[in-house]
Amino acid sequence: MSFSQAVTLGVRTLGYGYRKYSQTSSRLIISEQNGVRHITLADPKTRNSLSLQMLEELQFAIMKNDPELRCIILAAQGKVFSAGHNLKELTAKDGRSHHDKVFAVCTDLMLGLAKLPVPVIAKVNGVAAAAGCQLVASCDIVIATHTSSFSTPGGSVGIFCSTPGIPLVRCVPRKVSAHMLLTGLPISAEDALRAGLVSKVVPEEELDNETQKTVDAILHKSRSVIALGKKFMYKQLEMGIEDAYREGSCVMVHNVNMKDGQEGISSFIDKRKPKWTHLTE
Repeated sequence: MSFSQAVTLGVRTLGYGYRKYSQTSSRLIISEQNGVRHITLADPKTRNSLSLQMLEELQFAIMKNDPELRCIILAAQGKVFSAGHNLKELTAKDGRSHHDKVFAVCTDLMLGLAKLPVPVIAKVNGVAAAAGCQLVASCDIVIATHTSSFSTPGGSVGIFCSTPGIPLVRCVPRKVSAHMLLTGLPISAEDALRAGLVSKVVPEEELDNETQKTVDAILHKSRSVIALGKKFMYKQLEMGIEDAYREGSCVMVHNVNMKDGQEGISSFIDKRKPKWTHLTE
C-alpha cells in the first residue's frame, strides 16, 4: 500500500475540523485545526531518521493543499528531532538509482518549504543532526529548547554533509558553518541562536507556549500578505541590493493596493481590528 493510499484509508475526522492521520499507516502524526497543521516525526526507534519513506510522507503531509492553512509546525517524538538520513538504505546493495531518489526527494522537500505560502515552524526539543539539521535550517522559524543541539557530523562516517550544508551556510556565518561541517562537532541551542540558525531558545516547559505565541502572531495577519512577503523574502536573498530594492518597491506597491493592504491601512487609521479577506488581489 502506498502512503497516499494509506492516508486515504487512515484519515478520520474527530470534529471541529480536527483531522488526524492514522499512526499505523505512516511514520508521522498529523493533525490540523483552525488553520494550523501539526506534523510530528514519530519514528523514535530510528531516531526519526529521514528514510525515503519518511521523506515521502513528510513531502505529502507538508505540501498537501489546503486553502485554509495558515502555518505548519514540525515537531518530533523523543529526544532526537532527527538524526538525518537512514544510512542503512545508503549502502552499495541499495544501488545508485535508489540513492539518487533519496536525495532527489529530500531536495524537493527542502526547496518546497521555502515555496510554501505559509510559514513553517520547527519546534525542536533534542538533537538535530545531518539532514535533520538541514530540515531545521530549511524551516522559516525555529523554536528550540535549551537542551537541543545541532550538528552536521557526516564526515565522521565518510559521508560529508554536502546537502545539509546548503541551507546551513545560508543561515549562519561562514566561519560557524565551516566549523560545523568540517569538524562535525555539535553546537548548543544558545550558539545556534547567536549564529542565526535558531529564532528562539526557551526552557523545555515553555516550548509549547512560545510556539503558540508565534502561531497566534501569524494567525492575526492576512494569509495573502504573509504569502506575498515570504515569497519575496526568499527571492531577494539571491538578488543584488539594487535589483532587490527595485523589485521590492514593486512588491510594496502591489501589497498596498491589495484589498488586505487597504484594509490594514484603514483599520490602523480607524483604530480598529482589521477584517482580512485573505484574497491575493
